[in-house]
Amino acid sequence: MDQQPPGDRAAAGSGVPTPTCYRHPDRETGISCTRCERPVCPECMVSASVGFQCPDCVRQGSGTGHHPAASRPRTLAGGSVAADPRLVTKILLSINLAVFLLVTVRPGLVGDLTLLGRAWDPSPPPGSIEGVAEGQWYRLVTSMFLHQELMHIGFNMLGLWWLGGQLEAALGRSRYLALYLLSGFAGSALTYLIAAQNQPSLGASGAVYGLFGATAVLMRRMNYDMRPVLVLLALNLVFTFTWGGIAWEAHVGGLIAGVAIAVGMVHAPRERRTAVQTGTCALVLLASLGIVVARTIALT
Repeated sequence: MDQQPPGDRAAAGSGVPTPTCYRHPDRETGISCTRCERPVCPECMVSASVGFQCPDCVRQGSGTGHHPAASRPRTLAGGSVAADPRLVTKILLSINLAVFLLVTVRPGLVGDLTLLGRAWDPSPPPGSIEGVAEGQWYRLVTSMFLHQELMHIGFNMLGLWWLGGQLEAALGRSRYLALYLLSGFAGSALTYLIAAQNQPSLGASGAVYGLFGATAVLMRRMNYDMRPVLVLLALNLVFTFTWGGIAWEAHVGGLIAGVAIAVGMVHAPRERRTAVQTGTCALVLLASLGIVVARTIALT
């Protein structure tokens, strides 16, 4: 037998009208939201740790005691889940392709944007000393987006597309972008430190190798079979050290930075996640800057 809730029986006996649901005025109810105290019917009420809440309070996050953003879905690393998980990857790929087309039309830009420690440039007369050690620090970044050969940019962009989308979805946009840029910068810094001061270097390989390292860390964290990515990484490292004309320093620097950043990203404890992730990125950046400063002092 159906029974009337105690509140309804009391209301009926006292002649006081029974409250109706604020969303369904035709439905009587003796239940109210524990936050805003508006009456809600069984269809509208949402279970909470104490009592029930109305849909509006749940939607606004007011019933949790936290900011509404705290109730939004998060990635493995704590980033916001985006509608397009490849947006940053597409933007990075577009920038690389745009720079490639630009230097194809204006080949002279390559010499102005490539990574160079310190070297004499005879053109235009009477010539000048160029390079990072001469204050052209921007070369450490511009070289990350610079390619001259079709095969070179083809391999790097394929790697960016294959690895980038999965990492962007797992880390979130801002964390993924930090991983890419810091890995590329670390690769440039190690190249600047080890390579001959007059040896030019360019390409997104440092950043892509950072994605390789981060993918291995992520797969280990998810307990996936790591053999495919390890085999692929090993093959790329073989090519790195056996083919001529490859700046292996950028590959190694980007790989080390990518692994370090990814460990901080996916293994950070939830209660200190932001601090650990920010601190990891800051340490990689400071280490890279320290290498650049030390090499600059040595060359000047």
